[in-house]
Amino acid sequence: MTRTAVVICPGRGTYNKPELGYLHRHHPARMDMFHRYDDIRAGESQETVTALDSATRYTVGKYSRGDVASPLIYAASLADAHALADDIDVVAVTGNSMGWYIALAAAGALSPENGFRVVNTMGTLMQEHLIGGQLVYPFVDEDWQIDPARKAELLSHVARVNALEGHDLALSIDLGGMLVLAGNEEGLKAFEASQPVVQERFPMRLANHAAFHTGLQKPVAEEGRARLSVDLFGQPERPLIDGRGKVWWPRATDTKTLWDYTLGHQVTETYDFTRAIQTAAREFAPDLFIVTGPGATLGGAVAQSLVFANWQGMSDKASFQARQADHPMLIAMGRDDQRSLATG
Repeated sequence: MTRTAVVICPGRGTYNKPELGYLHRHHPARMDMFHRYDDIRAGESQETVTALDSATRYTVGKYSRGDVASPLIYAASLADAHALADDIDVVAVTGNSMGWYIALAAAGALSPENGFRVVNTMGTLMQEHLIGGQLVYPFVDEDWQIDPARKAELLSHVARVNALEGHDLALSIDLGGMLVLAGNEEGLKAFEASQPVVQERFPMRLANHAAFHTGLQKPVAEEGRARLSVDLFGQPERPLIDGRGKVWWPRATDTKTLWDYTLGHQVTETYDFTRAIQTAAREFAPDLFIVTGPGATLGGAVAQSLVFANWQGMSDKASFQARQADHPMLIAMGRDDQRSLATG
């Protein structure tokens, strides 16, 4: 029996120390593809992805860099998307933040090599400019009870901070029960000073992350558009759901508009991952939501987004866990205990 699935590609921050060796461990048969990526990196005088993946030592300072993390995550995630079991029918593809670039390739709107060029170029530009930073802060409790008033209060405070002279702060990613905020140092510090520490770790800064999905990234967007031609983009072979919840349909996509969104709005405006997942559920009603590796940190945001939509009657963390235990619907390929559910 065929299983329908929405494939979800992760963003930055998912290739961590446990993921070192992911390409060689899970995809030894795809080395030819990885070596094509190596050739692109070598042409830019950059360390190759296979060398980075096969290193014996992981350091946050190196592997959290945009010009290192981005190509590694792309290679791992796209390989996972190509490794699904034969009985899985992918009905749509989406992603979180940088995962949008991977989704473009997974859906066929970019070739694997052109997708790598987009990711490597944008990751390198982000690192070279490194404008601003990001932090994460939750607006739900540990039971995932949504509190719209608390979310509105936090966003109102973000707007107040942003209005202060010399302060930049905005919602970067709407990520399930988390707000990913981005801005300059003054804006981030003002938010951190004004909010209580919750769950013993938030607000949490993200290492080597710039102010993604805000107007501060306009120079990066402009340079990306200058370096990456619209000719790289083609018609998607599967429906694509972007960071606004918009669906890009096969044989009905204006590729110039897709290029313009990818290297424009997607870089400089809020990325609504929650809406993307809820659109995936409501429009395509899949049997499975499959999060490609590396890592498995995105699963919580996917689950929370579904709970907030009351998908299949799930209203909190406990009801999601009960549904998941009875009949798994969310599969994280970066988890060894779940990977075989997607690969067969």
